[in-house]
Amino acid sequence: MAHPSALTATTDATRHHDPEVRGFASDNYSGVHPEILAAIALANGGHQPAYGADAYTEHLQDVFRAHLGPHAEVYPVFNGTGANVVALQALTDRWGAVITAETAHIHTDECGAPERVGGLKLLTVPTPDGKLTPELIARQAFGFDDEHRATPQVVSITQTTELGTRYTPDEIRAVCEFAHERGMTVHLDGARIANAAASLDLPLAAFTTDVGVDALSFGGTKNGMLLGEAVVLLTPGVARRMRHVRKLSMQLAAKMRFVSAQFEALLAGDLWLRGARHANAMARRLADGVREVDGVRILHPVESNAVFARLPHDVSERLQKRYRFYFWDEAAGDVRWMCSFDTTEEDVDGFLAALREEMAR
Repeated sequence: MAHPSALTATTDATRHHDPEVRGFASDNYSGVHPEILAAIALANGGHQPAYGADAYTEHLQDVFRAHLGPHAEVYPVFNGTGANVVALQALTDRWGAVITAETAHIHTDECGAPERVGGLKLLTVPTPDGKLTPELIARQAFGFDDEHRATPQVVSITQTTELGTRYTPDEIRAVCEFAHERGMTVHLDGARIANAAASLDLPLAAFTTDVGVDALSFGGTKNGMLLGEAVVLLTPGVARRMRHVRKLSMQLAAKMRFVSAQFEALLAGDLWLRGARHANAMARRLADGVREVDGVRILHPVESNAVFARLPHDVSERLQKRYRFYFWDEAAGDVRWMCSFDTTEEDVDGFLAALREEMAR
């Protein structure tokens, strides 16, 4: 019998979906970029040490350092919630708190995991555009020595934000300076960090390492990866025992080489930027078309791959039967439309035609 690594790839699996179906619900709905699949296949075959001791994860440190500076330490994990929980848990004491926007993913979409699993307290602040400022952070940045209050130790921002907006480097620098002056560190949730870089037309370090961000959750799944995110420590010594925290949080992959190989494919060249630029461009095309439809209003600046709009509730319900997307605030009639690395102009134009048809009914 031939060695398993020499066998021709065959499968008894069956396709259970129609690959022609398209939607705008989430950039997680997209498939895996072909270049990522090729990287997984390239890393397959033979044996490699488990739990991150493999050659791919070792090389990944250099790949990330080329983007984020020579002190970056990379810890691949399974998913975005895991990255956030691991990072924030490593940055806080048991009595610690994290200041974040009221709309932040760690507050609204992670089932309480940062608090229940990470063992920390979230202190939220309402924002008009999903972005924190020193003035907004100041609303919760007090009571550092008050034994009756969880101690603010971290400020967590999202780039791009949950409302599709982006921070400029100067805005992040102001947040970091305010936080550091008060003894706090800064975490950046970068689930869509590539979309931010594409929108700003800046290298990744320009709005992370260079302006004072201490740790970030680096997203891959929303930009073409099969699975996997990474916690990246940017400030030396900012977190202790990261390897132990990752294992304790159930985010240590046994076959980590297949996560690391994906990140290498994404970041060693310009795949990360190509995918993000395309997704952003499709969102701009969508927004331009939506603005021409009477009765539909764009709610936030379109600065990444997200479009937020308000339209009649019954129109959205009918449209959802033709294209998947989510309500953002169902009572208000607000919806979110997301574009991905594989969204096509035909997808956007078809959706716009359907929107016009439903609005005219």
